[in-house]
Amino acid sequence: MMVLGRLVKKPPSPPGSCRAFWGWLNAVFNKVDYERIQAVGPDRAASEWLLRCGALVRFQGSPKWQQDYNGLPTGPLGKYKIEAINATDSCIMYRGFDYLDGLEHVTDIKLEKCMYIQDECLQRLSETNNLQKSLLQLKIISCGNVTDKGILALHKLTNLEYLYLSDLPGIREKETTFHALQQALPKLELELDLE
Repeated sequence: MMVLGRLVKKPPSPPGSCRAFWGWLNAVFNKVDYERIQAVGPDRAASEWLLRCGALVRFQGSPKWQQDYNGLPTGPLGKYKIEAINATDSCIMYRGFDYLDGLEHVTDIKLEKCMYIQDECLQRLSETNNLQKSLLQLKIISCGNVTDKGILALHKLTNLEYLYLSDLPGIREKETTFHALQQALPKLELELDLE
């Protein structure tokens, strides 16, 4: 930076300040707006949250994944229902999971490389009444904060038919965890790609 003809060095940023900024911004993106849910309905509000955080949504009756926040379809309240969520590389976190409460038609969720997904998120997901009824497929891939505790919490998703788990280094007691999950959900097809 030039100041009065002399070169002055910009002071270095404190270590981690950039990371702290992005963490703060991601937390802002995940803040639940209950008035917005009331105004536009749960599916529209959840779509806005998911897209704001970098995830994709697919609506019932559409083969196309919606990825553009500004391109969200408009129409009468409740016309578009979320059927699938792909949260690959998104910043969704526990703080925003209240957006999932009103979703009644979600059959498929993919959580891949989600740095903020942790055991409490999976616990919250499995305690969401509508998802207990509708969710059929769940994929959890490369989410480093997920442990055995989070996987065991999924036992409340009683209609879950397919669970794919890959690259989850936090899972330490593989055999015990998966045996307990299979006991709780005997119809579950469990596919594992873990070391």
